[in-house]
Amino acid sequence: MAKTLLSVCNVGMRFGGLVALSDVSFDVQEGSIHSVIGPNGAGKTTVFNCITQNLRPSSGEVWFGDERIDGLKPDRVAALGISRTYQNIRLFRNISAIENLLVGMHLHLRSSWWGAVLNTPFTRADERAAHEQALELLQFVGLRGRGDMLARNLAYGEQRRLEIGRALATRPRLLLLDEPTAGMNPRETSEMMAFVERVRARYAITLLLIEHQMRVVMSMSDRVTVLDHGTKIAEGKPAEVQRDPAVIAAYLGTAAAAHAVPA
Repeated sequence: MAKTLLSVCNVGMRFGGLVALSDVSFDVQEGSIHSVIGPNGAGKTTVFNCITQNLRPSSGEVWFGDERIDGLKPDRVAALGISRTYQNIRLFRNISAIENLLVGMHLHLRSSWWGAVLNTPFTRADERAAHEQALELLQFVGLRGRGDMLARNLAYGEQRRLEIGRALATRPRLLLLDEPTAGMNPRETSEMMAFVERVRARYAITLLLIEHQMRVVMSMSDRVTVLDHGTKIAEGKPAEVQRDPAVIAAYLGTAAAAHAVPA
């Protein structure tokens, strides 16, 4: 039986009088691709922010393995093995591709600040190892030979892959991808789907996705959690969720659902 890597337990999030999440719970199994879907404003990105502790939940708990992580600082959560990307790409646009990857590696560099100042042999060896790992990541994300290019000069799909590469540079056990196919045409979407599968196979990590394209969700996910207005309305295997009357109603409206679902 698969081991639970992440548990979101009755998480609520309030912004003044606005309830963004209400008692949301789900488990993510180790090694799986788990998707969180729902209409615009359903609370999907808020869930991600509560997991990474960019937002501290108003109520509930978040567990990563055997450790409760709600209330920790985001850098501590990252150090435990959770990394993420964003719907709107957040690269360091004015530095090179390889420098973006090296930024992601800082969590695991062993040399100290004084070692950098003194340029000790240990620091130089640490930096060489990081550079070699960055070159390997560049090749994996399809940017071999382009490490010196400024991030802003890369094509859109290349920037998406570079952002995922930077997240991988932190050596995560759980990778959160927020709309990885946003803004892509069908060919680019298919390429990204294949790339995400290669990420799972190469690095043996667990993936949690927010995704709007149902083709992506239904073909890639092991399990799907559906949110609507901050509440979980369904969960299960993709085919089960696709047939759920509450999900159809959330996406199409109750009138359409009455025609789409047998009585």
